[in-house]
Amino acid sequence: MSIQKIETAYTAVATAENGRDGRVSSDDGKLDVVVNPPKELGGSGAGTNPEQLFAAGYSACFQGALGVVARKEKTDISGSRVTAKVSFGKNESGGFGLAVEIVGSIPGVDAATAKSLLEKAHQVCPYSNATRGNIEVTLTVA
Repeated sequence: MSIQKIETAYTAVATAENGRDGRVSSDDGKLDVVVNPPKELGGSGAGTNPEQLFAAGYSACFQGALGVVARKEKTDISGSRVTAKVSFGKNESGGFGLAVEIVGSIPGVDAATAKSLLEKAHQVCPYSNATRGNIEVTLTVA
């Protein structure tokens, strides 16, 4: 697989201090959060964590891609929701990895149409394009 090249339209900048047990902030000050490992990983769970931040970004981005696809298909997706479930764990090489389940709820369309829209959004979404071939991503119709 070749590396995807882009024409940059925007660059987000965030800086972490103390890794998974510290703080993350954006250069514009709009994001400033405490990060801590979740209790399930032996942490305090007092703050958010990188997996939650990734899930938030992926779900928002995927919802946007779903909107792009729906407009092209002339399909009303009013009231739709996208949930990203990001799992963290050990990988086969002894390091750590992620897996994602994207759950789409699209009221007013049948299951086959919803699945088709999710699959097409998966081809458009920048997060999907960035992770394709690197981590397991499954699409589920709610």
